[in-house]
Amino acid sequence: MMPVLPAIPPAIHHIVAAVTARITARSAVTRAAYLSHLTAARAQGVHRTALSCTNLAHGFAAFPAADKLVLKQQRQPSVAIVSAYNDMLSAHQPLERFPAIIKQAVRAAGGVAQFAGGVPAMCDGVTQGQPGMELSLFSRDTIAMATAVALSHNMFDAALYLGVCDKIVPGLLIGALHFGHLPALFIPAGPMISGMSNPEKARIRQLYAQGKLGRDELLEAESASYHDAGTCTFYGTANSNQMLMDIMGLHLPGAAFVTPNTPLRDALTAAAARRAVEIAGPGPAYTPVGQVVDEKNIVNAMVGLLATGGSTNHTIHLVAIAKAAGIVIDWNDFNELSGAVPMLTRIYPNGEADINHFHAAGGTGFVIRELLDAGLLHDDVTTILGHSLRAHCQEAFLQGDQTVVWQPAAAGSGDDAVLRGIANPFSTDGGLKLVSGNLGRAVMKVSAVKPQHRSVQAPALLFDSQEAFMHAYTAGELERDFIAVVRFQGPRANGMPELHALTPALANLQDAGWHVALVTDGRMSGASGKVPAAIHVSPEVSAGGPLGKLRAGDLVRLDAESGTLQALVPDHEWAARKQATVDLAANRIGMGRELFQMFRDAVSAAEQGATSFGLPSPASSGDVDHVAEVREAEPFSDEDDLIRKPI
Repeated sequence: MMPVLPAIPPAIHHIVAAVTARITARSAVTRAAYLSHLTAARAQGVHRTALSCTNLAHGFAAFPAADKLVLKQQRQPSVAIVSAYNDMLSAHQPLERFPAIIKQAVRAAGGVAQFAGGVPAMCDGVTQGQPGMELSLFSRDTIAMATAVALSHNMFDAALYLGVCDKIVPGLLIGALHFGHLPALFIPAGPMISGMSNPEKARIRQLYAQGKLGRDELLEAESASYHDAGTCTFYGTANSNQMLMDIMGLHLPGAAFVTPNTPLRDALTAAAARRAVEIAGPGPAYTPVGQVVDEKNIVNAMVGLLATGGSTNHTIHLVAIAKAAGIVIDWNDFNELSGAVPMLTRIYPNGEADINHFHAAGGTGFVIRELLDAGLLHDDVTTILGHSLRAHCQEAFLQGDQTVVWQPAAAGSGDDAVLRGIANPFSTDGGLKLVSGNLGRAVMKVSAVKPQHRSVQAPALLFDSQEAFMHAYTAGELERDFIAVVRFQGPRANGMPELHALTPALANLQDAGWHVALVTDGRMSGASGKVPAAIHVSPEVSAGGPLGKLRAGDLVRLDAESGTLQALVPDHEWAARKQATVDLAANRIGMGRELFQMFRDAVSAAEQGATSFGLPSPASSGDVDHVAEVREAEPFSDEDDLIRKPI
């Protein structure tokens, strides 16, 4: 790869430096505990030398003779493959071919690769508005646990993780971090080629919501949009995942958005496999993932998310990923960084272009370089390529039939309507806002919301499900100014499903001239659009959150500019109100939901990552007390973290 170095390394931006310092101080005890666990795991043996002869014989019994010999000698790296393949998900169907490519490349590099295990992968696009969607968020921690099962055989010196979509990459990374002594590379499948334009798709959805088009016409439009192998091309959670793996240095440069089943995609997969051999323990380039994902790298991930208008789901997932590495971040950190990080992209739903247009215009290599040159990213981080993020400011090209070559990212954007440099951003902030008040704390994605719609004051209309909202909409009961409050949608209530069904209806009402907004303890994800929405309200109603005190007709003020989420009710009246309750029995059974009760009972708040696991704990009780003191000083801390077992 070609070296990419600045003439003069820029000073880090003062806000990025301040947020990083605050996170580092806040995480000092739990990060130290995590690194202690990592060191202990490494000392206990990260590969086959720790296994008995019987253990080892079971581990390679079905292997080809030549590979079995390598494993017997215990000298060359053994690389685990953990895959989210299934052929129902368009984004994961291409992964079927990857293990064969990986095994051949690892073998040529002198190692051995084994398919260690598969993890579940569900599609939010299929389950939207369906009972199965209530398993979606919890599938992330299930994937992390399945990853742990795959790696528990202790046969491996490094691991390759194959996954793309919503909860899958975060789950794989959380699982990887609980085996933080192992090097890790992530291998994407790439986006499908572009289909129907995003503006046309949105127009047809709104017409269907208005009853002006039938189901057949809608299905034809959706089939023209989602039409081939690969990731959906809008900039939702799946493609935000891929950008994050690029900017965190867990992908090879430029790997995120190369389309599936192409020679370059296959060559990148083989190159990643070879790199896994190079950085595996106990070699000289040994690079454990638990050291890659540190405080600076987590800040880089937040900056990248903000600069590209990525999915609001990562205000949950990045918190959970950080927690798995002993790092504590919160929405204050996102909010402060958002004020300093300019928006460099316009990708649907924040613009009209899709992810393929973004990649063609310069892609993540361009974004990383622009942010580094502005001092908005930490360059001095460890990645799979070494100890500088600047090595990832490159684009991948194919030389010959199978060889990948890297070149510096383009000096200028290929399309200013999609991608811009730091000197000419689309906006001077990252488009993510923290709002708070007597209704709790929530996040707003305003990058696609016009300034005149970012502040709404209107009576509250209360709904306990998105189905109840849609019933009122189709009955013509919502043609007025209002703030829709959709409650009992948090992780403890029903697993925190995404509420995408609300988007076209709310957009129609806003287009008709009504002042409307959404407030919910549920999720909207990367598809948050042009209607103001305060989402992930925390604490949720089912955990005693104040949103449960709201009554129909209460005047509510939602203001992204001032950071306000407030019920305009006299303090004495508000204090005297009792929490609303609702019977959630219907959300407890059917479509496998009864199997996930343990998650609903144990899950932390959205701002703490909506996790079923806690922060790493030191071994001594005295240190645990110190952790309690540190965490108690932080708002909305998850006290359960202090009593759960260490990683």
